[in-house]
Amino acid sequence: LEGKKVGPEVGLTAVLRNFELWKPVIAAVNGTCVAGGMEMLMGTDIRIASENASFGIFEPKRGLFPGGGTTVRLPRQIPFPWAMEVLLLCEAIDAQNAFRMGIVNAVVPADKLLDEAKSWARKIMANAPLAIEATKRSVMHGLATDLKSAYDFELMQAAQVFMTEDAKEGPRAFAEKRPPVWQRK
Repeated sequence: LEGKKVGPEVGLTAVLRNFELWKPVIAAVNGTCVAGGMEMLMGTDIRIASENASFGIFEPKRGLFPGGGTTVRLPRQIPFPWAMEVLLLCEAIDAQNAFRMGIVNAVVPADKLLDEAKSWARKIMANAPLAIEATKRSVMHGLATDLKSAYDFELMQAAQVFMTEDAKEGPRAFAEKRPPVWQRK
């Protein structure tokens, strides 16, 4: 960035990963996840927390604005009243409450955190990678557009996946009672 004008969008890119990444992203949170950490967390697909994890948006408590994307993403990811509770009360949320609110997918003992996150990753990796990527693409597109466009995009993704070798391999492996061997084509 040396010698270039830098605007606020550079900070957003660094914190939110607001670029096209169609592979699933899993976060394992062990400890305090606030401010930019929460903003990064909102950019992940699966979130596993240890029992001692805590979460929060504290910027307004300090006279600042949580401008890294949380005011946009959080209300799209959890129920509106809970999003507003997090954004306006500016209080710490323990792991169990984060789970109840839908901020995280699971809470596990700290010594099991990485094993649990890796277990979720293995389960995802057992699925057809092209279908997983198309699913994520469709979900992300659907969040950013109207329903008709989202349905049209979903149909396009489905058509593309159904034309792959992996779409033939999945049912064939199921019928033959064996694990599929994905080719990514």
